[in-house]
Amino acid sequence: MDWSQLLHLGDLSLTLPAGSAIAAWLLAAKAWRAAFGWTLVFALALALVAATKIAFLGWATRLPALDYKAVSGHAASFTTVFPTLTFLLLRASTTTVRLSATAASLALGAMVAAALVHAGEHTAAEAIAGWLIGAGASVCAIHLAGDVAAPPTGRAIVCCALAWAAVAWALEMAPLGYWMIKVALALSGNAHPTPWDHCG
Repeated sequence: MDWSQLLHLGDLSLTLPAGSAIAAWLLAAKAWRAAFGWTLVFALALALVAATKIAFLGWATRLPALDYKAVSGHAASFTTVFPTLTFLLLRASTTTVRLSATAASLALGAMVAAALVHAGEHTAAEAIAGWLIGAGASVCAIHLAGDVAAPPTGRAIVCCALAWAAVAWALEMAPLGYWMIKVALALSGNAHPTPWDHCG
């Protein structure tokens, strides 16, 4: 398999349900502060990405010197979700193991960012910006999660499965890309969005 296919690990169809499952797991563990913190951090990271995309779609905002149009959502969402997930899944391991595995997840996020550049989906500036946002968000989330105790297995599995299924279904019903275009057009007053290959 071509290594550039790693970019698909950042698809919102995977990362958004996974992020929701993390929140459900924390709620099942009755870790209210961690659940609220994770939800807030994840939402802020996604909102920042969406804001840059809406700005480009509606007003063609860009930084020509850096060949930058908008933050990579794939790089940001993967690097937010999977290091946090890794840290939580290895909660029973030693601190060294948890931190090493989390660092490896951050490195995999960098590979996802590189794959996006290699595939021509984003420029280096856009992919690096996404990775930095995701890395910052995951570090914050891990700090907030601390040493959360494991919830009862059955309850945790049910909560995670329900959260995953609900969010995956919602994404099928209302694709986020469609709504970002709608918002960009409504705010900018333009009839058509700026094409991604627009060179201004």
